[in-house]
Amino acid sequence: AMQFNTKAISVPSSCESFTVDLKHVGSLASAVMGHNWVLTETANFQPLALDSAKAGLDNNYVPPGDKRVLAATKVIGGGESTSVTFSTAELKGKDLTFFCSFPGHWAIMKGSLEVE
Repeated sequence: AMQFNTKAISVPSSCESFTVDLKHVGSLASAVMGHNWVLTETANFQPLALDSAKAGLDNNYVPPGDKRVLAATKVIGGGESTSVTFSTAELKGKDLTFFCSFPGHWAIMKGSLEVE
């Protein structure tokens, strides 16, 4: 199934940084059925997801320099892994959503992240 293995992530406020490890358990190549992990404020989620498709695979379906992107991994294909580490200092108390920005995936592959 096209989904993350969790729908919610809770990070203790004592953590200064957090790492997300992403493993693509499918078998298709990144250009066909790639996945990534993108973090944004929930208010920016849908507009960013729509803009991400326009960024293209060369940009990992993430608009370059877009300030709405708080953290993101590269797009990976079946059997591959990647990770992203980001500071949690500015994220405490914010309403956050993570999603896969590969075209068409964001409607299903999404969840919430909370820095307590």
